[in-house]
Amino acid sequence: MTNVQPVNAPYVPPGTGWPGDPASAGTPVAHTPDEVRALAAGAPALGELCARQSVCRACPRLVEWREKVAVERRRAFADETYWGRPIAGWGDEAPRILIVGLAPAAHGGNRTGRIFTGDRSGDWLFASLYRTGLAASPLSTHAGDGQRLLGARMLATVRCAPPDNKPTPVERATCLPWLTREIAETARDVRVIVALGGFAWQGIWPALKEAGFDLPRPRPAFGHGAEVELTSPTGGVLLLGCYHPSQQNTFTGRVTEAMLDAVFTRARDRSLPA
Repeated sequence: MTNVQPVNAPYVPPGTGWPGDPASAGTPVAHTPDEVRALAAGAPALGELCARQSVCRACPRLVEWREKVAVERRRAFADETYWGRPIAGWGDEAPRILIVGLAPAAHGGNRTGRIFTGDRSGDWLFASLYRTGLAASPLSTHAGDGQRLLGARMLATVRCAPPDNKPTPVERATCLPWLTREIAETARDVRVIVALGGFAWQGIWPALKEAGFDLPRPRPAFGHGAEVELTSPTGGVLLLGCYHPSQQNTFTGRVTEAMLDAVFTRARDRSLPA
């Protein structure tokens, strides 16, 4: 891919030619939690919602960190331009399956401009999605690489790469309206939601509640292969738990290819029309 700006810039300006950039120079930017709520609620459609997600600046600590990483870069990517902006939802616009993570990686999505793309977790994830018929390719290296999700969509509870992969409770709450609105926009077609990791499992419950889902009480515990039957405003939805394919989990064998494939096969089969 050809760089669209100097390699040491803190982020890619919207509308300057990055593949798949949903925003333009005129996309409204949220600078406060109140503005996040207003812009998420007021987006006229899913595409504009994603555009607004991708330019958000409401969390000063996250903005500073994601742009610092984009300027300093990892040595292996020293000659690359980093995206350096929030990561919008990506995939099918009428998905049967939602795949939800915690946040983009500093040198993964924050570099490539697409969630779960360009890091080893994504390598494992997309390989499994390909094997189970939910992705067009086993590889996802950069926005514009031709990868497509098939009947699925990816999103995160927090849209910016956080220091140490740990967003604060305030940052999670600030980002919540983006997630809530995206779930609401896609709920008509969704039949399965896969939460990658315990933090994503915890983070999605408030969004589901605000999006009008009927949720069980008490909240079921997270676990690999955990299943919870939910009711959305438009029908039944199965929530599945899946261990995150992090390097720590895959290196130690806590997550295997077979374990990932089993979860996504279950998701695929449950999402098919009766």
